Amino acid sequence: MNFRPGSREEPEINLIPFIDILLVVLIFLMLTTTYSKYTELQVNLPVADAQTPRDKPKEVVVSVSSDGRYALNRQVIEGAGVEVLTRALAQASQDSRDVVIVISADAAATHQSVINIMDAARRAGLVQITFATQQSSNRSSSGNRP
Repeated sequence: MNFRPGSREEPEINLIPFIDILLVVLIFLMLTTTYSKYTELQVNLPVADAQTPRDKPKEVVVSVSSDGRYALNRQVIEGAGVEVLTRALAQASQDSRDVVIVISADAAATHQSVINIMDAARRAGLVQITFATQQSSNRSSSGNRP
């Protein structure tokens, strides 16, 4: 029998396998978690009944060239002022408020020329405005369908 007070070694806990397991669990959680995109604006879209036919509204197409010239329904407008555009839009709408203004601006047109059309439409009392665009050639040649 050994009754001597010997030196007792403190038990050592190896933390490396524990850290390895925690890292694997962390990586698993990161890969399986779905991330949601939150928009800054909460928008409630209106509901439409697709079965009721709607009369096609009258459209007035206002074109803007890259050098700032305007055309209303393919008729060139002389002058680039907002007052001239307001009078032309009022004449084209024939005092009807359900006219849709379609702005067809060149890609190189200035921002101010588009704002002039929008200001002229507001002054003429026309509030329905949309923009004409075209599909890019990259999308059609890629072979992917939306």
